[in-house]
Amino acid sequence: MNERANKRLIIESHLRRAIEKNELFLVYQPQVELATGRIVGAEALLRWVSPELGAMSPGEFIPVAEETGIIQQIGDFVMESACRQARRWLDDEGASLHIAVNVSVRQFGAKQFVDNVRALLERTGLPVELLELELTESCIMDNVEDTLIKIRKLRELGIRLSVDDFGTGYSSMTYLKQLPVSQLKVDQSFVRGIPESGEDMEIVRAVLHLSQGLKLESLAEGVETVEQARFPAGEGCMIAQGYYFSRPVPVDEITALLRGRQRYTWQ
Repeated sequence: MNERANKRLIIESHLRRAIEKNELFLVYQPQVELATGRIVGAEALLRWVSPELGAMSPGEFIPVAEETGIIQQIGDFVMESACRQARRWLDDEGASLHIAVNVSVRQFGAKQFVDNVRALLERTGLPVELLELELTESCIMDNVEDTLIKIRKLRELGIRLSVDDFGTGYSSMTYLKQLPVSQLKVDQSFVRGIPESGEDMEIVRAVLHLSQGLKLESLAEGVETVEQARFPAGEGCMIAQGYYFSRPVPVDEITALLRGRQRYTWQ
């Protein structure tokens, strides 16, 4: 316990300095429309390479940021950077990409969250329909009444909302049908079981059919093989992302793909 506590303190102190020294940066993973093979969006993912600690996994430093409240400052940085980049892609490449940004429980719980997002869109000039906020089930279920109010306000602004890691938490169909979300993301833990696990395939099929029944867009994440692209596509999945298409890469690599009008195939 002492060792864990010490490690947490070390990460926290370096993370605070990392924010001051602009050591945090974003990479982007393409999201591919399965019907056409073209890139229609990108998920913004946070990275940190510390001069002292080396490359840090988000799984190591994000929980520390959550516990200490630093996540709000980091979340603001991620959202603003991602929106500005999406605007540049629109201006320079003529690419109307949806930019997906993960929102933490603590960040979403802030009283001024909706106002902050509205102000950010005004500052960056990004069309509201190109911003997609990803909320986990735990984020949605943390304070359901407050969540419903905020989600409805965000949807009124025209912002897309996605339920991330669907099926891994405590899904409530009662609340799901009330939420004006745009997309369900099939968790990679199920997609990775294709085609070896019949159970995982049935779960993926069920989530995709649920999204169709609720008239929601669907996205399969963690696609790493042609079979993992082909099966969701055959079940009506609209979009996919994963190493089969591209790892999370720096801005210039995504820009090169857009300029080359990259098309993917899995037939």
